[in-house]
Amino acid sequence: MTRIALVTAIAAAGVDDDLAPLLDACARAGLHVQVRAWDDATVGWSRFDAAILRSPWDYTARLDEFLAWCTRTSTQTRLLNPLPVVEWNTDKHYLGELAARGVPVVPTAFVEPDMEPLPALQAFLAAHEDAAEFVVKPTVGAGSKDAQRYARSQEFAAANHLARLLDAERSAMLQPYLASVDEHGETGLMYFDGQFSHAIRKAPLLRPGEGPTDHLFAAEAITPRMPSPGELALAERVLSAARDALRLREAPLYARVDLIRDGDGEPCLLELELCEPSLFFAQAPGSDDRFVRTMIDVLRDRTLG
Repeated sequence: MTRIALVTAIAAAGVDDDLAPLLDACARAGLHVQVRAWDDATVGWSRFDAAILRSPWDYTARLDEFLAWCTRTSTQTRLLNPLPVVEWNTDKHYLGELAARGVPVVPTAFVEPDMEPLPALQAFLAAHEDAAEFVVKPTVGAGSKDAQRYARSQEFAAANHLARLLDAERSAMLQPYLASVDEHGETGLMYFDGQFSHAIRKAPLLRPGEGPTDHLFAAEAITPRMPSPGELALAERVLSAARDALRLREAPLYARVDLIRDGDGEPCLLELELCEPSLFFAQAPGSDDRFVRTMIDVLRDRTLG
């Protein structure tokens, strides 16, 4: 009997809405599955045939520790998604690599810890004169934590936010706030082993005047969505570019492609989630069983990474 660990974090106990339906789907498929926290030192990972990353959502504040755990664990059991994918995807500098490969990405300027925050911000604003608002966020982050939306008139407040990130030795990113998000929201497309499963609409998370969330992640309003042909085409283009960048022979077990619309109404990439994305099973009946069937096929037949 295959023994599978669904990997969460101690801090995320009880907040992963995907876990209960996923456990039920695993039970229906006859799989022996346990939920274990990556930061629980009592877990013997070699006892499992596979460790599936699901909600290790505190890694953003403990990235070195988390990646060291991933490295150790990948020598003891099969880690999915695999270590090279996790190392690449936990830092949003990957957006620059995808943009260089021709993927339409939300315009992004990276600001590194050795840079001066105010001049970097002013250069960004000069390059995006049409941006009435913009976003400051860390390159290692999830769930909109430590991200904030600013108006151009809030230049000094935004520079202070940027300075706090840089002083903590965290790289940051600056992006125009695309106004279409307020009406259209984000489209998140779920893929299992490279095959489209379902999509959701995520309502705007960053509201004017609201500071970064104090919680593990910001609360989200999620509804089902049928993606447009253009969104589907771009999502598949994103996944192909990521596979090329990572030199993957086969598709990752799971992926979520988050898209928003630019000023011309065309979809562009906001984030590609290959490490620990919510998969929103509740918004797509049957998607939990579909994921488990895919998981069984991958564990039986394939070697990822």
